[in-house]
Formats: sequence, C-alpha cells, structure tokens
Amino acid sequence: MTIKVFGHKAPDTDSTASPIVWAWYLSEVQGTPATPVLLGEPNTEAAFVLKYWDLPKPAIIADVAEGEEVVIVDTNNPAELPPSINEAKVTAIIDHHLLAGGIKTKTPIDITIRPLACTATIMFDLIGDKFASAPRGIKGAALSAILSDTLEFRSPTTTPHDRAVAEKLAAELGIQIPDFAAELFAAKSDVSAFSDAELLRMDSKEYNVAGKELRVSVLETTAPKVVLDRKDSLMKSMESVAKEDGADQVLLFVVDIIREEATLLVPNDLVKTLAEASFGATVTGDTVVLPGILSRKKQIIPALKL
Repeated sequence: MTIKVFGHKAPDTDSTASPIVWAWYLSEVQGTPATPVLLGEPNTEAAFVLKYWDLPKPAIIADVAEGEEVVIVDTNNPAELPPSINEAKVTAIIDHHLLAGGIKTKTPIDITIRPLACTATIMFDLIGDKFASAPRGIKGAALSAILSDTLEFRSPTTTPHDRAVAEKLAAELGIQIPDFAAELFAAKSDVSAFSDAELLRMDSKEYNVAGKELRVSVLETTAPKVVLDRKDSLMKSMESVAKEDGADQVLLFVVDIIREEATLLVPNDLVKTLAEASFGATVTGDTVVLPGILSRKKQIIPALKL
C-alpha cells in the first residue's frame, strides 16, 4: 500500500512542499512507497514553487478511505483535514503548530511537533545526513517552504535554526536568498485572478474563540493596495463565506511583508470588539492597521479574545 502524505486544506507553500519532501524520503530513503497529495489547489506562491523547481503538482484528494495509510504534515487540526481522517490509518504527524487535539489513531504513531517556523525545517532534521543526497527539486522545495513561512526571516516565528537550514540549502543550490524570496513573494502577491471568496479561503484556518467559530484568513503580500482596493466587496463576501463554511465570522488580515504590519478589515461591531480586545487597537473605520503583526500562529491566534 502506498502511503499518502498531505498537509492542510487551502495548501500554502509549506503544505505543498513538505508532503513532496517527506514522500521522497519515505520512498527513496526508507524504501516505503509514498506519494504526496494535496487537499485543494495550491496557492499562487506554491504553484510558482512547483514550476520553478520542476516538480509535478501532486494529485488533489477530497477524502481518505477507511484504513488508508497516511502521514499528516504541517497541521494536526481535524478541521483542516479530510472528513474521514479518523477512519484512516494515520502513521505519523509532523508539524509546527499548536496541538489542536481531535485526531484519533488506530495504533500508536510517531508524532513530531517542534517550535520551529516551518515543517520543512523539522523534516531536514529528521532526515539528517540523507538530506544531502536529495535531488535539487526536493532541496528547493524545502528552501521555498522555509522562506515562505518565515517571510524571508522577518516573521517572529523564525528561529536561528530555520535561518541556518535555509542558508545551507541556498548555498548548496547556488541560490541568492533575497532574489529568490522576491520572486516568491511576487508570486504570493499576484491575486488578481481570484474571486473574493477564493481570497478569503486561500490561506485560512478555523478557530473557536469565546464560543465563536472564526475563519481566520491571512493574505501575505508585497502589494497590499491590490487587496485593500477590494475591501468593500471582500467585506460583503465575508458574510456569505461564513454562512457557507459554518462560521460566525471571517477575519481577514492583509499582511504587508515589506512594512511588517497587518491591516484587519472591520466589517461589523463583532470584529471591532475583537480587534480592540485582542490587539489594544482603536478602531475608527472599516480597517485598522496593526504594526508588527506578521504571524497568525504566534501573534494573531494567541491574542484573539472577545
């Protein structure tokens, strides 16, 4: 049986690249047949990474079968996984997010959750010396994931180890990190082809805060004006997206990678109250700028309260 390796829904670069890296390791190093799959279309940055490193786009799946062997990476939250995940045979979890709970396994499994900025960094450590033999595309996928998740080391989630691994991989690949990161972020920022609903779901995670089901969406960009020029239609779409997804509210944080700040759209009193309670902000209009806020994982989610 071939093990399926996948990350979370709405796959970003880490949830696209890390399944590819781990499936390579299982298949080529461990001799255990494995294949990477996705739980949705990769975002524009992840699609750029696949093309840049000449990697085939993994198949997209909607669910898993009972007893099917799977490895979960870059999440441990059942809300971000296939509906039947607890019916599958989960053999391992590799992640760098908070422990959400709710996954039930058939047998004891390997779980690695470390406070690093990127799943690919954890995989680099787990694979060890064998990573040196990885093909160029695998190394490139790992480098891309680390640069994406750390926002080229700007994110407060970045650790010295993430940076050291990225710099080692870049040196081996002959890549200049600032130049490549600029290409990554340009691809991430190209959202012109997406509908409002697609933008709101593109990089989003579900959380419950004070009894409210929230879809917390983040758009990281070097061109925030492109997104903010659409704020009126985006705010109108929030209501329909929340209803369709069974959420009470969609939150959209537009992260300006260069200025290192986030702009939160404020469509109603609920979000106004949340912004003021969570970030100590004073909201006077339909947006509020949050200086220094870059990371959903480290700065946004831990702060959310009503």
